[in-house]
Amino acid sequence: MLPLSLLKTAQNHPMLVELKNGETYNGHLEACDNWMNIKLRDVICTSRDGDRFWRMPECYIRGSTIKYLRIPDEVIDMVKEDIISKQRTKQQNTRGRGRGGPVHRGGFGSRGRGGPDKSRGRGGPR
Repeated sequence: MLPLSLLKTAQNHPMLVELKNGETYNGHLEACDNWMNIKLRDVICTSRDGDRFWRMPECYIRGSTIKYLRIPDEVIDMVKEDIISKQRTKQQNTRGRGRGGPVHRGGFGSRGRGGPDKSRGRGGPR
């Protein structure tokens, strides 16, 4: 299970984000990108020592500052189901091709120019 696929599935679900500096952010995941930068909405921020709280309508967190993410179990189960369904469809799509699979651009197994009668390689007498 890849972390980015887990984050993409977790969109619009609640999550807890702890930063390397100790602050925590509770909110709903709105968006994420390939660098694990995330945007949360309806956020409650807790200070490092846990005695101060802030409520924000939204916040943006840089991925390199994240220590860990806590995601609900239902999201993890959804990712597992997606992986299983993708494996099933992949297996169904690969059945019945026979030997060799699809013919690629060059034809004849994509082995250079020409066909079976022109199999001398580079140079040589004609």
